[in-house]
Amino acid sequence: MKRGKNYINTVKNLDKQKLYSPYQALKWIKENHYAKFDESVDISINLGVDPRKADQIVRGTLVLPHGTGKVPRVLVFAQGEKASEAEKAGADYVGGEELVEKVAGGWLDFDVCITTPDMMKHVGKLGKILGPRKLMPNPKSGTVTMDIEKAVKDAKRGRLEFRTDKTGVVHCPIGRVSFDIEKLLENYAAIVDAVTKAKPSGAKGKYIKAIYLSSTMGPSLKIDINKPIEMEAVA
Repeated sequence: MKRGKNYINTVKNLDKQKLYSPYQALKWIKENHYAKFDESVDISINLGVDPRKADQIVRGTLVLPHGTGKVPRVLVFAQGEKASEAEKAGADYVGGEELVEKVAGGWLDFDVCITTPDMMKHVGKLGKILGPRKLMPNPKSGTVTMDIEKAVKDAKRGRLEFRTDKTGVVHCPIGRVSFDIEKLLENYAAIVDAVTKAKPSGAKGKYIKAIYLSSTMGPSLKIDINKPIEMEAVA
């Protein structure tokens, strides 16, 4: 893979053989990021599961303590009183069948999709459009619900839905490089805890095999999963 000059120069400061504590990794990322925009800080958790088996798919949702640093655009499929509830809660787009048709026509200018259960008979036909983009509402993720107000507010606060990919890895943002290390650590701890609690009963052997942290444009740092998640004194 061809790498840019900035990336190559940054990697020179990285000890590839070292296992970093969460604090050390986040400190390194904040001190060595080079992009001119506020990069995302991302976590990759390699799990000891076989995602080809339905009973070993790891998935769940959580609201990060300090959000992701991005306020998502929320679309809600609802009618009547629930549509008004969505608007008051801060949804960016609210509508019924006419909005379903707009999305069916290719409009996808949103980041989160929520629906009331009664609208699923219409929303269901969007599966081939929303599914591949991980936007399809699902009761398990709290995006098919009658509690529209809570769903919208959680989404705006930075609710994350995580799921293993085909290689058994969970990828999530935990904030931005502009965040204080304390906030990034708390977000890190929250996602690791959520993934740990989501361990499927069918998983055998070591569950969390490896964790990596990186910025959007930077290299990944391997975490020592035996190190505690805590602040460390700066030398």
